[in-house]
Amino acid sequence: MTLFAPDFPAPLVVDNLSIGYRRRRRGPIEDVVRDVSFTVPHGSTVSLVGQSGSGKSTIARAVAGLLPHNGDLTAGSVKVVGRDVTRYSASEWRPLRGSSVGFVPQDPLSSLDPLQRIGVQIAGALNQASIPRSEIPARVIRLLEHVGIRDARARSRAFPHELSGGQLQRVLIAIAIAADPALLIADEPTSALDVTVQKRILDLLDGLREELGLGVLFITHDLALAQERSDEIVVLKDGVVREQGPADVVLVSPRDPYTITLLSDAPAASPDRYRDRVRQPGASAREIVSVTNVTKTFGGRAKADVATRALDDVSLTVAEGSIHALVGESGSGKTTLARIVAGLTGFDTGTAVVKGRELPGHETYANPFARTLQLVYQNPLSAVDPRYSVRRIIEEPLRIHGIGNAASRRARVGDVLDQVALPSTVLGRTAREISGGQRQRVALARTLVLAPDVLVLDEPTSALDVTVQAQIVELLLDLREQHNLSYLFITHDLGLVRQIADTITVLRLGSVVESGSAREVFSNPQDGYTRELLDSVPRLQRRSEDAAFVSG
Repeated sequence: MTLFAPDFPAPLVVDNLSIGYRRRRRGPIEDVVRDVSFTVPHGSTVSLVGQSGSGKSTIARAVAGLLPHNGDLTAGSVKVVGRDVTRYSASEWRPLRGSSVGFVPQDPLSSLDPLQRIGVQIAGALNQASIPRSEIPARVIRLLEHVGIRDARARSRAFPHELSGGQLQRVLIAIAIAADPALLIADEPTSALDVTVQKRILDLLDGLREELGLGVLFITHDLALAQERSDEIVVLKDGVVREQGPADVVLVSPRDPYTITLLSDAPAASPDRYRDRVRQPGASAREIVSVTNVTKTFGGRAKADVATRALDDVSLTVAEGSIHALVGESGSGKTTLARIVAGLTGFDTGTAVVKGRELPGHETYANPFARTLQLVYQNPLSAVDPRYSVRRIIEEPLRIHGIGNAASRRARVGDVLDQVALPSTVLGRTAREISGGQRQRVALARTLVLAPDVLVLDEPTSALDVTVQAQIVELLLDLREQHNLSYLFITHDLGLVRQIADTITVLRLGSVVESGSAREVFSNPQDGYTRELLDSVPRLQRRSEDAAFVSG
C-alpha cells in the first residue's frame, strides 16, 4: 500500500467546473452544475452535501470519468494527482481507475456481479492494476482482511447474495483500494446501513485515509456524518456552491440561508421538533396489531440446508393511532417481521393479529387483509412497474380489488393525490420521471387509495435528503391526525425515531432485547445492545450555546 508524501500533487483539484447534460439527442447541453471549485488534499476528507438534485453525484461521477454519454464538462477543469483529466476520453480514463481513483458506489448489490464470487471480482480489479497473476490470490485475501472481513478466505468464495450489506460495502471498498489510488470517492456509502455497521464502515474509511494518505471525496445527505467525518464541507443547491469551508465552521455557524434550512431539517438539530405530536398510548388504547411469541425459521428443509432462525419468540403491540418503531441492525429480523405482519411471509409458531383478525401462519405471498393494512417499501422505484404512469400506479390496487368503475377510481386517485400534496401534473409521468421525494409520496398514495387503518413502513426515508425526509415525516404525521392511522415504522435512523415514535421495540439477532415508550428507552436504555446502538449514532454540534443532539 502506498503512503503519499505531503508535497505530492493533491489527489483532486476542481476549478470552476460546470457540467451539463444533453436532454435530447441533438438538443443543447443544459448545465446542471456551475462554477464549482474545491480541493481534496492527501489525508483529508471533503464532503459534498445538499438536497437530491443539487449536483453531488454528478460531480462525483464527473471527476471519476463516469458521466453518462449525454453528460459533458462544459467549463473549468479537473486535475487528478496533478494530471488534467478534463477532456480525457474513456480509453484515457481506463488506466486511472483503480490506480489513481477508487469509487465506492451507494448500492453494493447493483454494483457487484451476482454471478461471480467475491474473490473473482476483487481479482478483476487487481488484474486491471497489472498485478502479477501469481500474487493475486494472496492479495485478494489480504485486501479482504484489510477492510475487516473475518474468515477472508471463505468469504472470497461467497457470492454477493451470501454476504450482509455491511460486508458487501467492505468488498466495494476493497475493490476501490486494490490498486492503491490517491483519491477515494464514496457516494452515499452508508445511507442504507444501520448505525453500528455505518460506524464500522466509516471508521474503516477513516483508518484507510490516515494509513494510506488517501484523499476522500464523501457524498452524503447526512449532515451529522458530514460534520463528524469531514475536514471541509461544500454545500450545494441546484448545482451551485452556496457555502464551503472547514466542517466545524460551516455546520456550526452557517451563514447561508440554505445551509441553515438544511440544518433545521436534520433530526440532529431539532430532536424535540415533533414533541407535541408524540402520543403516549394509555392502558385503554385498542391494540390494532398484536404479535405474540412469533418464531420464524428459514431453510433446514433439505439435508444440506442449515436452518436460520430469523425471529425467536418475538412479541410486540401497536396501539391504534400510534407510531411504533422497530429498530435493530441488519439481520435482526425487522423486515421479516414486517412481512409477517403484512401477511406476505408465514411463520412457524405464535400468533399475529391485525385489527382483530388472525393472520394465517402458512406462507401466503399475498396480503390477505390488504384493505386494513398496507406495506410501504423502502425503494418505491423497485416496487412498481416502471412502464406504468403515476395514475396507473396509484389506481392499480383499486383495480386488483375490483373497487368502483373508471370514473370513481379516477376521482379516488385525485383525492389521495391531494392528501399527499402532489400536483396533478405528475399523473402522466412514470416513476423514473419524478424526484425521489415525489416517488415516496406516490408510494404512500398507492397505499392510501384503499383507505387502510395500518401502514407498515420499511425504511421509507433512508435514501432521502433531510429536507425531503422532513416533508415526508410531516405528511405522515398529518395523515395520522386526519385518518387516525397506525404506523409500524421500521428504520435504522434513531434520530428520526427519537423525534416521532411513541413506542419502540429493539431487535437483535431475531430476539426482542428492549421495548417500551420511545422516551424512556432513549433516556434510560436498559440493555447493553440498545446503548451500543445509541452510542453509534453520529452527533451534530451546533453553536457553543446549543446542546449536542443525536442524529440518525
